[in-house]
Amino acid sequence: MKSTPTPVIFCSHGSTMMLGEDSSAGRYWQKVGEEAMARKIEGVVFMGAHWEVNGNGFEIASNASEPVKQPVAWVSPDKYIDYNINVSPKLAERVHDSLTAAGIESKLNPNVEWSESVKSPRGPYSSRNCQLTLWLGLASLVHDVFLVLTWMFPKKSPPVTLISTNAYYDPYSHVAVGAALRHLRHENILLIGTGGTVHNLYRNAWSNIILHQDNFAQTKPPEPWAIAFRNEACDALTLNSGPALRKAAMRLMRNPLYRDAHGTDDHFAPVLFCAGAAGDAEDEGTKNTATAEVWELEQMCNTQFQFGEW
Repeated sequence: MKSTPTPVIFCSHGSTMMLGEDSSAGRYWQKVGEEAMARKIEGVVFMGAHWEVNGNGFEIASNASEPVKQPVAWVSPDKYIDYNINVSPKLAERVHDSLTAAGIESKLNPNVEWSESVKSPRGPYSSRNCQLTLWLGLASLVHDVFLVLTWMFPKKSPPVTLISTNAYYDPYSHVAVGAALRHLRHENILLIGTGGTVHNLYRNAWSNIILHQDNFAQTKPPEPWAIAFRNEACDALTLNSGPALRKAAMRLMRNPLYRDAHGTDDHFAPVLFCAGAAGDAEDEGTKNTATAEVWELEQMCNTQFQFGEW
């Protein structure tokens, strides 16, 4: 095992169609998986965007999942795959112990629904039915984790756990969670946040998917606010390191364009988690890079970030 810490990865996961469509982001996720397997990582800890909890604390998934042929909205049924997310109660315990030691309220959740069975009078898993799930909110709880894992580790999932966000979306607390788990990087655990760089569902051109089944179509350039916030985020996350990275990530929430870029805070919270995990004084001078990028639905920017090197 290397003495250097594992890098921290931010996956801007985009729409559900990212599961089955080739892109530079998907190829970068493949590369992360190859590097992780070469290093023989012992587990992956995610903070995603699709699981939030009320109250003052966080929850950690501690239940095993069953392999499923995943129905994912807007993905062609011929691209569905059987995949077992190898949820590790032992890894969840390590995360819980670390958060407790840092004074962060958390609890294990052994009842997380990792996927939804999609059934209707039209029959299970039909394409139209899967599209309906997007609007009804019944798509997989963790498509943000599922699609990233299948690109990174297509043959077999490593031990995994998932940390919820907190519905208050206080930036300091999400940074603190990442900071409390930073030591796991020295224990050959990979920390991943999965959310979005520019992710405002209210501003997307959904007709590209609904009418044309094409998530990458750009019938017109992104709006200036989307490009400007993307640039601000890239500068903040790549030109800062150490404690300055944490401050820069939190300041983005005060940017005048933030609410245009993020109609809700759920997809930005994982950015804060990553900044916490990669923003210690020991990380000063670390190379932080934007590794790949794709635009979807005209206004959704999926920039991938890597904090540190393999």
